[in-house]
Amino acid sequence: MSPKSSRKLKSKKQDNSSLIPVFRPSITEAEIEAVAQVMRSGWLGLGAVTEQFENELADYFNVKHVVALNSGTAALHLALLLLDLKPDDEVIVPTISFVSTAHVVRYCGARIVFADVDEETLCIHVDDVRRKINAHTKAIIPVHYGGHPCDMDGLRDAVGGRSVTIIEDAAHACGAAYKDQWIGGLSPLTCFSFHAVKNLTCGEGGAVLTNQAAWARKLREMRWMGISKDTYARSARDRVYAWQYWVNELGYKYHMHDISAAIGIEQLKRLEENNRKRRRIVEHYNEAFSAVSWIETPPEREEARSAWHIYHIKVPERDRLIAHLKRRRIAPGVHYYPLHMHPYYADMKAQCPIAEEIWKRVLSLPMYPDMTDEELNRVIDAVLAFGESI
Repeated sequence: MSPKSSRKLKSKKQDNSSLIPVFRPSITEAEIEAVAQVMRSGWLGLGAVTEQFENELADYFNVKHVVALNSGTAALHLALLLLDLKPDDEVIVPTISFVSTAHVVRYCGARIVFADVDEETLCIHVDDVRRKINAHTKAIIPVHYGGHPCDMDGLRDAVGGRSVTIIEDAAHACGAAYKDQWIGGLSPLTCFSFHAVKNLTCGEGGAVLTNQAAWARKLREMRWMGISKDTYARSARDRVYAWQYWVNELGYKYHMHDISAAIGIEQLKRLEENNRKRRRIVEHYNEAFSAVSWIETPPEREEARSAWHIYHIKVPERDRLIAHLKRRRIAPGVHYYPLHMHPYYADMKAQCPIAEEIWKRVLSLPMYPDMTDEELNRVIDAVLAFGESI
């Protein structure tokens, strides 16, 4: 028999047949009203609200420039394009990540080098980076897995004096910190995702954060088809030649619009509150599972403060546990199947032995700010009940 949780939370009455999802956005009337205001304004596209969101993000994360985009994938793509990669150039990425982290390297025509992951945090393995970095390496994209910051000092040490740019994939890490500094301003380029279920959501969206003005200017052009001035800039600031613009290079339709930005502005106000709620959930999960020998809970290292986007456990018989939870109307997740094992990348024959073993045991439990005590207790009880069959 597995031990039960030592402490029960006070629960509100709820229909136990309702589905508990792995993620759920936290939306209030403030976000709804902000969207309504944009709709009433008559300006829905890239405009003043997007600019306000960019400025507020820059102030919050203490960076000089934020360029808001329509996805985290777009952010990674444009950030890499700044480096003018050539076909023989290599970019090191962790194999445990969402597929965008690798795809953007292919978008840019460079070569992907898959790195293994740390067996505890599932962040990129610094020692494997040291083994795989070489004269062709132009960038490393560390992923702050689940919201837990990577070993940034270790990565910088691995880079040494090489001309290698670190581009942080902070899709999970909005509100995370490394050595008391926000994730967002530690590296030359940091990319956030504001996808529907991220810690800060815009419905869909992303951003690149940088302190380099030249890069910010280029990012703004590339996000708007390579055009020198976007529609808002021409309409708001130009008089006679408001109609005129120049196309300086190939660009993309990657810009954010004011509807998404309006949601983001309200979400930013609640980011710390929502991340505190996530941390409270983590504390209760950890307390419930701490004495259970067959469950390995996620770490939080001394130098890191996780944003807790994902709460992952490592367990034996993971797939049986998934089926067990689904029978109880609980929807867990698996983050992620190693990228180098997908059919598209399998012919690269990458060597990532830790990831190849550990993904079979990784399971993401439900984690979202508005998770009720009743839902949390249901998940905990269901997981512990599975131990009786091991």
